[in-house]
Amino acid sequence: MEKVKPRTLSGFMELLPAPQMQMERIMQTLRETYALYGFYPLDTPLIESSEVLLAKGGGETEKQIYRFSKGDSDLSLRFDLTVPLAKYVAQNYGQLTFPFRRFQIGKVYRGERAQRGRFREFYQADIDVIGDGKLDIINEAEVPSIIYKTFTSLGLSRFKIRLNNRKVLNGFFAILGLTEKSGDVMRTIDKLEKIGADKVKDILTGDFGVPGGAADELLTFIQTPGGTAGILDALTRYKGRNEVFDQGADELSTVARYMTAFGVPDDHFEIDLTIARGLDYYTGTVYETAMLDHPEIGSICSGGRYDNLAEYYTDKQLPGVGISIGLTRLFYVLGEQGYLNDKMNTAPADVLILPMTEDLAPAIGLATSLREAGLRVQLYGEQKKFKQKIGYADKLGIPYVIFLGEDEIAGGVYAVKDMETGEQASVPLDGAISRIRDGLAAKNAGTVIVDR
Repeated sequence: MEKVKPRTLSGFMELLPAPQMQMERIMQTLRETYALYGFYPLDTPLIESSEVLLAKGGGETEKQIYRFSKGDSDLSLRFDLTVPLAKYVAQNYGQLTFPFRRFQIGKVYRGERAQRGRFREFYQADIDVIGDGKLDIINEAEVPSIIYKTFTSLGLSRFKIRLNNRKVLNGFFAILGLTEKSGDVMRTIDKLEKIGADKVKDILTGDFGVPGGAADELLTFIQTPGGTAGILDALTRYKGRNEVFDQGADELSTVARYMTAFGVPDDHFEIDLTIARGLDYYTGTVYETAMLDHPEIGSICSGGRYDNLAEYYTDKQLPGVGISIGLTRLFYVLGEQGYLNDKMNTAPADVLILPMTEDLAPAIGLATSLREAGLRVQLYGEQKKFKQKIGYADKLGIPYVIFLGEDEIAGGVYAVKDMETGEQASVPLDGAISRIRDGLAAKNAGTVIVDR
């Protein structure tokens, strides 16, 4: 029989055991951080009815979605975590308590062209706060504070959260007489960082008929210098000319003040009027997060405020605010740039027991006792040479090995070896547990990411 060559499809990430442990550590840190802020975990189906998933439909989404039939059913793989959340909230509205706070870490699928750092199957890590009718602006400040806490907990320090408010932009468009072109203008200025001011102006004037003077004033406005304080001061010069603009400026000021109260240092966030977020459903504060030493990577976390999450499923007004981390892409970039901590313990077990007698019952009893003490344990029962047994522990990076021979069994002690230092001591069970626990506390210190 001809063998099929094993291969992984282009655009799909499949990790070896050690980097998979690093990815798991990142996801564990995210879950623990989100839990600190009182978020429920949520897991929605990978497959949905195409009618439900594509309620908004059209455009690039429908081109990129994985869609298939099973019997009479028209089905699709989820392409993000926001649309399934909208369905979930609309479907379970009567059983949920609002504001509803959820986080979700899960795979999504997009049939776009696979390229370096861009995947067809990838993890997203989302948090959202959904209100019933109204949602206080404090949530628009708390969400970026969670971004700050998340990335610092992972070990990143050289990053900045950039924020803006869509009401400021929409109000300014109105001042310039560009309201009818606002969607096209918004999507164009969202490309400013990638293509530069000259090309943005060319698109605005050439493709969308924006007058040259209005384009110049718009570009001057969104590139206002001075950081957060300078921009807030500059916004006051336009106040009183448009109600939406005034509301957005006040919201920006409030969010910045609350973020400071939430403990986000001034050097980790700034107002940036170029942040537009091209998606139409954002209505208030918007966020993008960039690594300062690698601006070419783009945003590693983005999101914002939206006023009607589930408009395609219910007439109820369900405003929300949330962010999304493209976790697979972030992991790939961090690994490529050398940010992942290669000294992190990625072993599948804390201790390997090597029985030195034919009767394995004492070793089995020891493994049970260590597991009851909360240690991760492997019991090596293969009939191999001693060198191969030690080599197994070494290749997996297992921190501790316990030798259990006749002398140890007779003396009621266990020979515990630290595989990193080579130190070995024969101690009773309590001493073995303490020795391993104390050593693990030191070996597991540090973060999965080492900032440069």
